[in-house]
Amino acid sequence: MTETVELRSGTTMPMVGFGTWQLRGEQAYDAVSFALETGYRHLDTATMYRNEDEVGRAVRDSAVGRQDIFITTKLPAERRNRIRQTLEESLSALGTDYLDLWLIHWPPGGAAPDVWAEFIKLRDEGLTRAIGVSNYSVAQLTELTTATGETPAVNQIPWSPKHYDPAVLDEHRRMGVVLEGYSPLKGARLKDKTLTQIASRYGVTPAQVVLRWNLEHGVVVIPKSAHRDRIAENFAIDGFELNHAEVVAIDEI
Repeated sequence: MTETVELRSGTTMPMVGFGTWQLRGEQAYDAVSFALETGYRHLDTATMYRNEDEVGRAVRDSAVGRQDIFITTKLPAERRNRIRQTLEESLSALGTDYLDLWLIHWPPGGAAPDVWAEFIKLRDEGLTRAIGVSNYSVAQLTELTTATGETPAVNQIPWSPKHYDPAVLDEHRRMGVVLEGYSPLKGARLKDKTLTQIASRYGVTPAQVVLRWNLEHGVVVIPKSAHRDRIAENFAIDGFELNHAEVVAIDEI
Protein backbone atom coordinates (compact mmCIF):
# COMPACT_ATOMS: atom_id res chain seq x y z
CA MET A 1 0.00 0.00 0.00
CA THR A 2 1.81 3.10 -1.23
CA GLU A 3 -0.96 5.73 -1.41
CA THR A 4 -0.02 9.00 0.27
CA VAL A 5 -1.44 12.45 0.92
CA GLU A 6 0.52 15.68 1.13
CA LEU A 7 -0.07 17.74 4.27
CA ARG A 8 -0.16 21.54 4.22
CA SER A 9 3.40 21.55 5.61
CA GLY A 10 4.58 19.68 2.52
CA THR A 11 5.10 16.47 4.49
CA THR A 12 3.97 13.28 2.77
CA MET A 13 1.74 11.04 4.90
CA PRO A 14 1.00 7.39 4.04
CA MET A 15 -2.77 6.90 3.88
CA VAL A 16 -2.69 3.56 5.68
CA GLY A 17 -1.04 3.59 9.08
CA PHE A 18 -0.68 1.17 11.95
CA GLY A 19 -2.57 2.12 15.11
CA THR A 20 -1.16 1.10 18.50
CA TRP A 21 -3.90 1.99 20.97
CA GLN A 22 -4.19 -0.66 23.74
CA LEU A 23 -0.98 -2.37 22.62
CA ARG A 24 1.50 -2.50 25.49
CA GLY A 25 4.86 -4.02 26.31
CA GLU A 26 6.22 -6.82 24.15
CA GLN A 27 2.88 -7.18 22.39
CA ALA A 28 3.28 -3.61 21.12
CA TYR A 29 6.89 -4.21 20.12
CA ASP A 30 6.06 -7.43 18.27
CA ALA A 31 3.03 -5.93 16.49
CA VAL A 32 4.89 -2.81 15.35
CA SER A 33 7.88 -4.88 14.26
CA PHE A 34 5.66 -7.12 12.14
CA ALA A 35 3.79 -4.12 10.74
CA LEU A 36 7.07 -2.64 9.53
CA GLU A 37 8.07 -6.02 8.02
CA THR A 38 4.69 -6.13 6.27
CA GLY A 39 5.24 -2.74 4.67
CA TYR A 40 3.55 -0.18 6.91
CA ARG A 41 5.47 3.09 6.95
CA HIS A 42 3.10 5.10 9.14
CA LEU A 43 2.92 4.45 12.90
CA ASP A 44 0.41 6.10 15.24
CA THR A 45 0.98 6.26 18.99
CA ALA A 46 0.30 8.69 21.85
CA THR A 47 1.73 9.63 25.21
CA MET A 48 -1.36 8.22 26.92
CA TYR A 49 -0.92 4.85 25.17
CA ARG A 50 2.25 4.27 27.23
CA ASN A 51 3.94 2.40 24.41
CA GLU A 52 6.21 5.01 22.85
CA ASP A 53 9.28 3.15 24.16
CA GLU A 54 8.19 -0.07 22.45
CA VAL A 55 7.29 1.71 19.22
CA GLY A 56 10.66 3.43 19.18
CA ARG A 57 12.52 0.20 19.89
CA ALA A 58 10.69 -1.57 17.07
CA VAL A 59 11.65 1.24 14.69
CA ARG A 60 15.31 1.09 15.74
CA ASP A 61 15.43 -2.70 15.47
CA SER A 62 13.79 -2.79 12.04
CA ALA A 63 15.55 -2.81 8.70
CA VAL A 64 13.67 0.35 7.72
CA GLY A 65 15.40 3.71 8.03
CA ARG A 66 13.86 6.32 10.31
CA GLN A 67 13.54 8.70 7.36
CA ASP A 68 11.19 6.23 5.68
CA ILE A 69 8.77 5.96 8.62
CA PHE A 70 6.04 8.50 9.39
CA ILE A 71 5.63 8.70 13.18
CA THR A 72 2.69 10.36 14.93
CA THR A 73 2.22 10.84 18.66
CA LYS A 74 -0.10 13.01 20.74
CA LEU A 75 -0.19 15.43 23.66
CA PRO A 76 -2.67 14.48 26.42
CA ALA A 77 -5.10 17.23 27.41
CA GLU A 78 -3.89 17.13 31.02
CA ARG A 79 -0.36 18.03 29.83
CA ARG A 80 -1.40 21.41 28.40
CA ASN A 81 0.93 23.16 30.86
CA ARG A 82 3.87 20.87 30.07
CA ILE A 83 3.83 20.99 26.29
CA ARG A 84 7.55 21.23 25.48
CA GLN A 85 8.44 18.78 28.24
CA THR A 86 5.93 16.25 26.91
CA LEU A 87 7.24 16.55 23.37
CA GLU A 88 10.83 16.12 24.53
CA GLU A 89 9.83 13.05 26.55
CA SER A 90 8.07 11.58 23.50
CA LEU A 91 11.11 12.19 21.31
CA SER A 92 13.34 10.52 23.91
CA ALA A 93 11.02 7.51 24.28
CA LEU A 94 10.73 7.09 20.51
CA GLY A 95 14.46 7.52 20.03
CA THR A 96 14.15 10.20 17.38
CA ASP A 97 15.01 13.89 17.17
CA TYR A 98 11.83 14.84 15.31
CA LEU A 99 8.22 13.74 14.81
CA ASP A 100 6.44 13.64 11.48
CA LEU A 101 3.15 14.65 13.07
CA TRP A 102 2.21 15.80 16.58
CA LEU A 103 -1.43 16.06 17.61
CA ILE A 104 -3.37 17.59 20.48
CA HIS A 105 -5.06 14.36 21.58
CA TRP A 106 -8.32 15.84 22.89
CA PRO A 107 -9.53 19.44 23.08
CA PRO A 108 -8.11 20.52 26.48
CA GLY A 109 -11.10 22.33 27.91
CA GLY A 110 -12.06 23.79 24.55
CA ALA A 111 -10.13 24.38 21.33
CA ALA A 112 -7.22 25.90 23.33
CA PRO A 113 -5.60 28.35 20.90
CA ASP A 114 -2.80 28.91 23.46
CA VAL A 115 -1.81 25.25 23.22
CA TRP A 116 -2.04 25.41 19.43
CA ALA A 117 0.22 28.48 19.38
CA GLU A 118 2.85 26.50 21.31
CA PHE A 119 2.51 23.65 18.80
CA ILE A 120 3.20 26.11 15.98
CA LYS A 121 6.31 27.36 17.81
CA LEU A 122 7.70 23.86 18.36
CA ARG A 123 6.96 22.94 14.75
CA ASP A 124 8.86 26.02 13.62
CA GLU A 125 11.81 24.91 15.78
CA GLY A 126 11.93 21.67 13.78
CA LEU A 127 10.87 19.27 16.54
CA THR A 128 7.93 18.07 14.46
CA ARG A 129 7.37 18.35 10.74
CA ALA A 130 3.60 18.77 10.92
CA ILE A 131 1.04 19.53 13.61
CA GLY A 132 -2.62 18.74 14.00
CA VAL A 133 -5.38 17.79 16.39
CA SER A 134 -7.56 14.85 17.32
CA ASN A 135 -11.22 14.68 18.32
CA TYR A 136 -11.86 18.31 17.32
CA SER A 137 -15.10 19.60 15.85
CA VAL A 138 -15.20 21.73 12.70
CA ALA A 139 -16.06 24.75 14.90
CA GLN A 140 -12.96 24.13 17.03
CA LEU A 141 -10.78 23.84 13.91
CA THR A 142 -12.15 27.20 12.82
CA GLU A 143 -11.44 28.71 16.24
CA LEU A 144 -7.77 27.69 16.06
CA THR A 145 -7.44 29.11 12.56
CA THR A 146 -9.10 32.40 13.51
CA ALA A 147 -6.97 32.80 16.64
CA THR A 148 -3.57 31.94 15.17
CA GLY A 149 -3.87 32.20 11.39
CA GLU A 150 -2.81 28.58 11.05
CA THR A 151 -5.10 25.61 10.38
CA PRO A 152 -4.25 22.11 11.68
CA ALA A 153 -2.83 19.85 9.00
CA VAL A 154 -4.75 16.82 10.31
CA ASN A 155 -7.79 16.09 12.46
CA GLN A 156 -7.90 12.50 13.73
CA ILE A 157 -11.47 11.48 14.59
CA PRO A 158 -13.57 8.29 14.74
CA TRP A 159 -14.51 7.42 11.16
CA SER A 160 -16.28 4.41 9.68
CA PRO A 161 -19.53 3.76 7.78
CA LYS A 162 -21.27 4.29 11.12
CA HIS A 163 -19.70 7.74 11.54
CA TYR A 164 -19.95 8.85 7.91
CA ASP A 165 -21.04 12.49 7.68
CA PRO A 166 -20.64 14.13 4.26
CA ALA A 167 -20.92 17.63 5.75
CA VAL A 168 -18.01 16.98 8.12
CA LEU A 169 -15.93 15.52 5.29
CA ASP A 170 -16.70 18.46 3.01
CA GLU A 171 -15.76 21.01 5.68
CA HIS A 172 -12.40 19.31 6.25
CA ARG A 173 -11.72 19.42 2.53
CA ARG A 174 -12.75 23.07 2.32
CA MET A 175 -10.38 23.96 5.14
CA GLY A 176 -7.54 21.86 3.74
CA VAL A 177 -7.49 19.61 6.80
CA VAL A 178 -6.70 15.93 6.19
CA LEU A 179 -9.29 13.77 7.93
CA GLU A 180 -7.66 10.77 9.59
CA GLY A 181 -10.06 8.10 10.79
CA TYR A 182 -9.41 5.96 13.84
CA SER A 183 -11.32 2.80 14.80
CA PRO A 184 -12.33 2.34 11.12
CA LEU A 185 -13.37 -1.27 11.72
CA LYS A 186 -14.76 -0.94 15.24
CA GLY A 187 -17.57 1.22 13.91
CA ALA A 188 -18.39 -1.12 11.02
CA ARG A 189 -20.84 -4.03 10.95
CA LEU A 190 -18.66 -6.41 8.97
CA LYS A 191 -21.55 -8.84 8.42
CA ASP A 192 -23.62 -6.15 6.72
CA LYS A 193 -25.00 -7.48 3.43
CA THR A 194 -23.67 -4.55 1.41
CA LEU A 195 -20.14 -5.12 2.69
CA THR A 196 -20.21 -8.90 2.27
CA GLN A 197 -21.53 -8.66 -1.28
CA ILE A 198 -18.88 -6.16 -2.33
CA ALA A 199 -16.19 -8.22 -0.62
CA SER A 200 -17.31 -11.34 -2.48
CA ARG A 201 -17.23 -9.45 -5.77
CA TYR A 202 -13.55 -8.59 -5.33
CA GLY A 203 -12.40 -11.67 -3.45
CA VAL A 204 -11.48 -9.68 -0.35
CA THR A 205 -12.81 -9.40 3.21
CA PRO A 206 -15.47 -6.96 4.46
CA ALA A 207 -12.78 -5.32 6.62
CA GLN A 208 -10.69 -4.66 3.53
CA VAL A 209 -13.74 -3.17 1.80
CA VAL A 210 -14.27 -0.75 4.71
CA LEU A 211 -10.63 0.34 4.67
CA ARG A 212 -10.73 0.79 0.89
CA TRP A 213 -13.93 2.85 1.26
CA ASN A 214 -12.07 5.24 3.54
CA LEU A 215 -9.32 5.68 0.97
CA GLU A 216 -11.84 6.31 -1.81
CA HIS A 217 -13.05 9.25 0.28
CA GLY A 218 -9.48 10.50 0.81
CA VAL A 219 -9.59 9.56 4.50
CA VAL A 220 -6.38 8.30 6.12
CA VAL A 221 -6.90 5.12 8.17
CA ILE A 222 -4.98 3.62 11.09
CA PRO A 223 -6.37 0.12 11.79
CA LYS A 224 -4.96 -1.62 14.86
CA SER A 225 -4.45 -5.31 15.60
CA ALA A 226 -2.14 -7.52 17.60
CA HIS A 227 -2.74 -10.46 15.24
CA ARG A 228 -0.31 -10.96 12.38
CA ASP A 229 -2.91 -12.20 9.92
CA ARG A 230 -5.09 -9.15 10.47
CA ILE A 231 -2.12 -6.76 10.41
CA ALA A 232 -1.22 -8.13 6.98
CA GLU A 233 -4.84 -8.20 5.77
CA ASN A 234 -5.44 -4.58 6.74
CA PHE A 235 -2.45 -3.48 4.70
CA ALA A 236 -3.33 -5.49 1.57
CA ILE A 237 -5.94 -3.15 0.12
CA ASP A 238 -4.23 -1.83 -2.98
CA GLY A 239 -5.29 -4.64 -5.31
CA PHE A 240 -8.81 -3.35 -5.91
CA GLU A 241 -10.81 -0.11 -6.07
CA LEU A 242 -14.47 0.59 -5.35
CA ASN A 243 -16.64 2.18 -8.01
CA HIS A 244 -18.85 5.20 -7.31
CA ALA A 245 -22.00 3.12 -6.79
CA GLU A 246 -20.26 0.89 -4.26
CA VAL A 247 -18.90 3.87 -2.34
CA VAL A 248 -22.39 5.41 -2.18
CA ALA A 249 -23.91 2.11 -1.05
CA ILE A 250 -21.45 1.98 1.86
CA ASP A 251 -22.12 5.66 2.64
CA GLU A 252 -25.77 4.76 3.08
CA ILE A 253 -25.10 2.02 5.61
